[in-house]
Amino acid sequence: MSSEYTTQSPVPSTPGGESRKPRVAIVFGGRSSEHGISVVTAGAVLRAIDRTKYDVLPIGITREGRWALTADEPERMAITDRQVPDVEQLAESAEGGVVIPVDPSTREVVYSEPGSVPKALGEVDVVFPMLHGPYGEDGTLQGLLELSGTPYVGSGVLASAVGQDKEYMKRVFTSFGLPVGPYLVIRPREWERDESAARKRIAEFAGEHGWPLFIKPARAGSSIGITKVDSFEDLDEAIEEAQRHDPKILVEALLRGREIECGVLEFEDGPRASVPAEIPPVQSHDFYDFEAKYIDSASGIVPAPLTDEQTAEVQRLAVEAFEAASCEGLVRADFFLTEDGKFVINEINTMPGFTPISMYPRMWQESGVAYQELVDLLIQAALRRSTGLR
Repeated sequence: MSSEYTTQSPVPSTPGGESRKPRVAIVFGGRSSEHGISVVTAGAVLRAIDRTKYDVLPIGITREGRWALTADEPERMAITDRQVPDVEQLAESAEGGVVIPVDPSTREVVYSEPGSVPKALGEVDVVFPMLHGPYGEDGTLQGLLELSGTPYVGSGVLASAVGQDKEYMKRVFTSFGLPVGPYLVIRPREWERDESAARKRIAEFAGEHGWPLFIKPARAGSSIGITKVDSFEDLDEAIEEAQRHDPKILVEALLRGREIECGVLEFEDGPRASVPAEIPPVQSHDFYDFEAKYIDSASGIVPAPLTDEQTAEVQRLAVEAFEAASCEGLVRADFFLTEDGKFVINEINTMPGFTPISMYPRMWQESGVAYQELVDLLIQAALRRSTGLR
């Protein structure tokens, strides 16, 4: 799958009329608990992006929310000694800030430091938002870019918000007839008003569906804050851990079966699904949690050992989930293949992990789209797509 899918974007030009390379701002880091993984993802994209086709501007958002100008040094953006990197380590200044315009008539990005004259960094033609979790992947950054009229990679405001909030994601899927497993939502006001009543609801849910349960933040990703709970006695500690990341929590019943993932990529003629992958049980971990994914590099099987019929079914469901949530660009859809042979969708991720060893790029690599080409296809799609209602 190479040149067949490549379409040239409108070529930007200088004020003098000369053509120039499109300028891509790679935005990463952010205020969520997935900050470090976002930096790792951005480093991989910076290494892969074709510098003969694009100019690149790396912008890191610190954990406190400062937009920092960072060095274009992807080798410093990797996990080292089991520690994830941080934007503060990469920022060119401890105080300087990058400002993008909210005026659609200009795309001029400005950098300023206290006591200094602001410096123009030039125009940005497209943003590649490598942010994971709240304050970036959830529609907030997408809304800012819509206001500024700047094209960007990935889903729009609504699809990003739905993809981040697992409660509403499941509600949307259910309304479109997609198979969803049993779940329960505990909202922050419910917990604050009457903790014992909330615990009782969880106990009743466990009575109906059995232990263990999974307690997770409703609006987090990368398996952060998730606890597998085997009894009522362990519930409070699991709730406290989930609420460290999100005051709204999700309770899910255990679905016995195989974990299957499938990538969706938007081409000019519409979204298509990759070959699926399987996440086998991780012997050293209770489930496929953050450390299993990113620190211990637990590896999936690509392609998943499925029948042709099962492969076609999970690909169909992945594209249906993409369409149901009005997604754009890319999605990783995660499923359970239950013991009775049925696929149940667990969730979608509108900006999945994007290092070369992450499941999404690996599935597309196996489908015939190499990592560098995948990055290029996403940027080209964003350049073709307008902002605003569409």
